[in-house]
Amino acid sequence: MNFTNHFLLLMFQFILVLGHATNPGVQLKIQDKYVVLDNGIVQVTIAKPEGYVTGIQYNGVDNLLEVLNNETDRGYWDMVWDEGGNKTTAKGKKGKGKFERMEATNLKVIVENEEQVELSFTRIWNSSLEGKHAPLNIDKRYILLRGSSGFYTYAIYEHLKEWPAFDIDNTRIAFKLRKDKFHYMVVADNRQRFMPLPEDREKGRGQILDYPEAILLVDPVEPEFKGEVDDKYQYSCESRNNGVHGWISSNSSQPTGFWLITPSPEFRSAGPLKQYIASHVGPTSLSVFHSTHYSGLDLLMKFGPNEPWKKVYGPIFIYLNSLHNGESPTTLWKDAKQQMVNEVESWPYTFPASEEFLSSKQRGKVQGRLLVRDRYNKDASIPVSGGYIGLASPGDGYQFWTSTDDKGYFSIINIRPGSYNLYSWVTGYIGDYKYGPIINVTAGSEINVGELVYEPPRDGPTLWEIGIPDRSAAEFYVPDPNPKYINKLYVNHPDRFRQYGLWKRYADLYPKEDLVYTVNVSDYRKDWFFAHVSRKKDNNTYQATTWKINFNLDQVHTNGTYKLRVALASIHHANLQVENFAFIL
Repeated sequence: MNFTNHFLLLMFQFILVLGHATNPGVQLKIQDKYVVLDNGIVQVTIAKPEGYVTGIQYNGVDNLLEVLNNETDRGYWDMVWDEGGNKTTAKGKKGKGKFERMEATNLKVIVENEEQVELSFTRIWNSSLEGKHAPLNIDKRYILLRGSSGFYTYAIYEHLKEWPAFDIDNTRIAFKLRKDKFHYMVVADNRQRFMPLPEDREKGRGQILDYPEAILLVDPVEPEFKGEVDDKYQYSCESRNNGVHGWISSNSSQPTGFWLITPSPEFRSAGPLKQYIASHVGPTSLSVFHSTHYSGLDLLMKFGPNEPWKKVYGPIFIYLNSLHNGESPTTLWKDAKQQMVNEVESWPYTFPASEEFLSSKQRGKVQGRLLVRDRYNKDASIPVSGGYIGLASPGDGYQFWTSTDDKGYFSIINIRPGSYNLYSWVTGYIGDYKYGPIINVTAGSEINVGELVYEPPRDGPTLWEIGIPDRSAAEFYVPDPNPKYINKLYVNHPDRFRQYGLWKRYADLYPKEDLVYTVNVSDYRKDWFFAHVSRKKDNNTYQATTWKINFNLDQVHTNGTYKLRVALASIHHANLQVENFAFIL
């Protein structure tokens, strides 16, 4: 070892010792009604034995959570569920589901030392709880590490075979922050703003629009928000982009950031394009694990009376940061994004104590190459660049997704042992790919599926096409919102489709006659409305709309079969009919 390396080693060792000296060990205080976790940076207070987070102390602030709220309404896990059978929890259908905050009945200290404390808050289900609580064993965990500027939480849900049937509509963790401090919200680089206050949504200050979540701010506390629409759904994120979001408290000399970081989407449902609600007026910050939003009954988790099920949700990281020396508060967002990268690189974590959370050594790997062959375009298999490919366990289990490189190769790592189907889709090609055999992943396994060739459904050459088969309607015509109902954030924004009430603009553009599209004349970017919607009439009823597509064929095979294929980006409470093909010979 030369002198330089020896000096660096000594300096590195000194920094480590100094770090331990300045970061005291984790302390646990158990009181009559609360437990307190403290590592000298953050202090977390949790109700005992219920498992609600009642207080978060950080950066000189005694509580970042809303102290005006009941203690059960500050930081909590929750679920919307219902009994199985004819009832359903999806909105608009029979039954609206039962909301519960998954209150625990027992506390157990799992790990307690200077490096880490892990607590378990459990509720064990029995027949006396039938109809009152979801038939699940619930284990909510909280972890605080030495030197960590935040804490972790995860939960284990278990449904035993002999228990009654039930459905899950939604499950998540929620944090309600102090409205006197947190006014600036961030969900993405280009989706951040100062937000209205929760009282702006109350009667007299806000007017309910087509659904309760959408409020027109008619007399807000801050006049700058007057005339805007506030709607929590406008701040949803696709799962693939929903790794970190949160709030900044900028009304003090030391701005504070509160962030929810989800290092892995493996426990979320419905794949990388599923929209999940993030942060919104409250100030509220959510990490949603399962939801039927935007999809309805198709995503309802249904469990039969003899169907065992167990799943680990999380861990997620509640990250806190602060600024000094007059730096811009938005610097906190940059730091939060870097922290998300750090958490992703550390996944799967090594510190959770539950045997249900599996380490990297207990997981497997699947790799291969994805190609596409469309014989009417090119009589060869070509590599798929940037194609999504993923494993999903049958039923309501885990999903693991990645994307292919520029040569079509992919590697899906850290897969929990189990049986999986492999799926993919390729931008520009209609349909889905599904690998034939079930893939059985075991601990430490490395499976190479070789070259997978996707052949899109095809019966002949494409005569015409409207739009791009990419699971999005972004290329179609998105109208300007009604000037009476806007969110200023989305004016001239790439996500302008998130504006409220755009579906109503169809009736403004086509008040009597419906859309007519002429192939090779019309432009789908201007002439094809982004959503096929009904038209509201004066008597508060809705009229089905009929769109027409006109096209010319220079040569018609009178004995041939012509096939129309339709790719839907999303469908919800809709009835789509295709009919009346009229050929003029």
